[in-house]
Amino acid sequence: METGTDPLGNAKTILDGSPYDRITATGYGRYLAHENFAYPVITEIKAYALGAYFLFPGCRTVIDIGGQDSKIIKIINGKVEDFEMNDRCAAGTGKFLEVMAHTLGYTIEDFGIEAMRAQKPVSINAMCTVFAESEVVSLLARGEKPGNIALGIHQSIVSRLQALIGRVGFLDEIVFAGGVAKNRCIVSLLEKNLARKLLVPDEPQIVGAIGAAIAAGCINKE
Repeated sequence: METGTDPLGNAKTILDGSPYDRITATGYGRYLAHENFAYPVITEIKAYALGAYFLFPGCRTVIDIGGQDSKIIKIINGKVEDFEMNDRCAAGTGKFLEVMAHTLGYTIEDFGIEAMRAQKPVSINAMCTVFAESEVVSLLARGEKPGNIALGIHQSIVSRLQALIGRVGFLDEIVFAGGVAKNRCIVSLLEKNLARKLLVPDEPQIVGAIGAAIAAGCINKE
């Protein structure tokens, strides 16, 4: 369910009639959840570290690109050693991808597929969502192919993410989590640039939820 304009109400709708032992919360709405129904709460950093380590016990680095931010987390035995986070700009996040896909006339599911089919990427200079959208509209007006623009956008996102990775470094094995990990073009470009194979969970967007459940004692870490 989308968060929408009433995240608390939507969360309660999901929980209504669902049996549970305990509820913990993570993410941007964790304190709102804590005030109403959740205990305990943990940060996304800890949640993704726990979740990634649970799914891939050899994990030493987590790359998470969610709807609102990007995170690079270095871990040892599931515990956070260091991290870097981009939470002041939507550039490269799931929301940024949604806006760019819509501007180019693609669904979010088709966006990465069409980018991978492109042959000649068109450089995107602006990474601010508003300016990037304006730049894409201008490129379309000049006759540039949507697929080529899409590939340029994906390359720009990966370049920005690499700068974030460079500040904290990375160690094998690398787990790519968050909804953006479903974008095959982002995965492919990252693997090429890092010269590493990324481990992508079947449902990358719930890695944090798994970590939160572990923190609450609802999942046996063994």
